[in-house]
Amino acid sequence: MERDSKVQYDQLIIYYFSGTGNARNAARWIQNTGQQKGVSTQLINIDRFDKIEVPGHFGKILIGFCCPTHGFNLPPLMLKFIFKFPKRKNCDVFLLNTRGGLKLYNWHVPGLSGVAQILPAIILWIKGFKVVGMRPLDLPSNWLILHPGLTQKAVTSIYQHCQPKVQQFTLKIVRGKKDRRALWTLPIDILLIPIAIGYYFIGRFFLAKTLIATDTCNNCDVCISKCPVEAIVKVNERPFWTYRCESCMRCVNICPQRAIETTHGYSTLVVFVSSLVISPFLMAGIKKLGAMDFFLQSVLTEKILTLINAFFFLVFVILSYGVLHFFMRFKFVSRIIAFTSLSKYRFWRRYKAPKQVV
Repeated sequence: MERDSKVQYDQLIIYYFSGTGNARNAARWIQNTGQQKGVSTQLINIDRFDKIEVPGHFGKILIGFCCPTHGFNLPPLMLKFIFKFPKRKNCDVFLLNTRGGLKLYNWHVPGLSGVAQILPAIILWIKGFKVVGMRPLDLPSNWLILHPGLTQKAVTSIYQHCQPKVQQFTLKIVRGKKDRRALWTLPIDILLIPIAIGYYFIGRFFLAKTLIATDTCNNCDVCISKCPVEAIVKVNERPFWTYRCESCMRCVNICPQRAIETTHGYSTLVVFVSSLVISPFLMAGIKKLGAMDFFLQSVLTEKILTLINAFFFLVFVILSYGVLHFFMRFKFVSRIIAFTSLSKYRFWRRYKAPKQVV
């Protein structure tokens, strides 16, 4: 293919991580646009990476990182990958994060990035890279813990809305121009930093314990073999979600038996018991031990107590999940959990990202 005379790069390397397919499709759009302009392009999936191998390169190189947004941050897998990525001075890079886009009537509703662009940009800058592109992309939200998958009509509309934006972004940066559109929402993203921190250190571990396989599971092990972070293991001949789970929703969406549920009823009960029983009991114990006076004298009282509560909440979640997993072997327990899970019902659609991207 004839090379675009305005293109400034000889090679484009795109590293991507994708749970249900959005970031993968965005990466393919970038790849296709680069190839159409005569740039040698490589697409690399970082699932389960052990070591980072940068392909042999020639001429001027542009490196990209594409992944979803988890808890207003990058997924831990991609953060780890960027932290370990070898330093390379005077090399241009770009970031693209997909985030929960929705469609209400004819309005395309954007998601929020938080530190999903800010943090990796700082890390890469410290490593000597030059960040020439920062682009959030509002592809369909697929967080089935909070809402059902979007209708196919809405998904198609959002994809048609987003694809030209990615093509324009790619064309701009391969021609040597800068596009840091992510900085437009910097004030809002800064306000989301506390939530991003809370999710990274607490929320994601709780969400990892909201997935369970019901009695309809036939032990095909597709969820185990396809998990991008090897977070699902076999315990007592049943899939068990470990703390490594990043809630990418891949397992929920690919299960052939539709046996993996998000335990809405159980999770609500855990939060209820923790808030109304565990936390008050904990505070009463601290007071009885005479430690409350120290906390009351500290300017960090509220923050210290919040951290203590969070720690015991996670301990309670992990222990109760182990108990639940044990009792799920009994069919009546499995069916109660399924009955109280919204994802059991057909209106709670699984998310299906388009497989073919032009």
